[in-house]
Amino acid sequence: MSFQQLRRTPLFATLAIGTVCLVTLVVVLTRESWFSLLPGSLTESMVKLGPSESDSGHAHHTGGHAPHQHADEGDDTIELSAAACRNIRLQTTKVTLQEFVRTVNVPAKVVERPGRSQVEVTAPLTGIVIRIHPLEGEAVMPGQPLFDLRLTHEDLVVAQREFLQSVQSLDLIKKEIARLKNAGDGVVAGRRIVDKEYEQQKLQSAVRAQSQGLLLHGLSTEQIENILESRQLLQKLTVAAPDFSQEDHFEEIEHLFHVQELYVKRGEHVAAGTKLSVLGDHCELYIEGHAFEEDASRLIRAANEGWEIVAVPAESQENQVVQASSTILYVSNHVEADSRALPFFMSLTNLLVQDTERDGHRFIGWRYRPGQRMNVRVPVELWERRIVLPREAVIEDGPEAYVFKREAENHFKRLPVHVEYRDSNWVVLQRNNSLVRRDIVIVGAYELHLELKAKAGGSVIAHHGHSH
Repeated sequence: MSFQQLRRTPLFATLAIGTVCLVTLVVVLTRESWFSLLPGSLTESMVKLGPSESDSGHAHHTGGHAPHQHADEGDDTIELSAAACRNIRLQTTKVTLQEFVRTVNVPAKVVERPGRSQVEVTAPLTGIVIRIHPLEGEAVMPGQPLFDLRLTHEDLVVAQREFLQSVQSLDLIKKEIARLKNAGDGVVAGRRIVDKEYEQQKLQSAVRAQSQGLLLHGLSTEQIENILESRQLLQKLTVAAPDFSQEDHFEEIEHLFHVQELYVKRGEHVAAGTKLSVLGDHCELYIEGHAFEEDASRLIRAANEGWEIVAVPAESQENQVVQASSTILYVSNHVEADSRALPFFMSLTNLLVQDTERDGHRFIGWRYRPGQRMNVRVPVELWERRIVLPREAVIEDGPEAYVFKREAENHFKRLPVHVEYRDSNWVVLQRNNSLVRRDIVIVGAYELHLELKAKAGGSVIAHHGHSH
């Protein structure tokens, strides 16, 4: 059988296919030996995956606006240009060792002083309101007129009439005594003079008693003297603002009332004792805190030891500290039934923020108002010689915490630190050898921290065909 005839047989086809499979298996099993014999450049081009830097026509870089980091300075070092410092509004602080008082935040609110902050003005006598002097919200001083009443009180009319009759009778007795003394000496004249002088003494006593009665009815000393001079009954009564409490002494600010509410209108008939208005005295208020029952021992200790208490308005964005009393005034002796909170109180001296005059009426506005929400920081522990930094100076990244320490001008290094305590404003760090006194650290270095993380991770953001 010839070779051409053998190629056409099924046996030859089977042997050919088997030979090809055997050669392919040998090549696959010995591929590492074959690749080692190839040129290096060819091997790299076969093994390397992904696009090269030249594919986009530009090399990868971090952009001209980002802080510059030298390759040989390590992953925790960054250098800022003068423009970058201005862009991030660079702020620094100096590391010092100081005392730190650990506090707990307690919710509170501004309240009026019971029996002090509100003064009710009532009608001393029955009458009709014929004039209302102040406007609601107006500032008033003690003795300033508030209301004019036309008196219709029968008892006051009778008291004034009796007082006026006694005064006029006293005038007649004085004239009679003077006439008798000018008539000459004699037994009869002398006896009548003695009788008239005795009657004069009784009228003088009656006038004094009736004058005191008019004061109790609500008339002032000036009004009584006006009756004596004019010899006319008082038809109109002016109700004035009362005096301040003698216990209140304010030297830093002007002590003022303001008309908090008006309850009557002109032409209204009011009886004696009717409430006419309420005057507010907000020169000093209270801060009422609400602590839990378990905080009672801390509050009492803070009150007994005179620890400084700090209050901050709840709506304040800058943690503005209120100039409250340095000590707790008193801790309540009862726990509120619904909230189970323990109230405590601090004195708060108010501040004037508005003082304007419109059409002869003066209006004032206070910085702190009843009902305003506050946060009170109650001290619970004193730590000595600690590194205390603003919260913005410490970068927190999961369980890690960092600060940026100045190594040279505009050259900063990120240092890991151990945080002992933090609150909404401050961070207390454990002392270590890498951060010591007089070191300069950045306040608010979150942008630098993000930049270092981006460099370490090689993350880039493509923008218009360029890598930034």
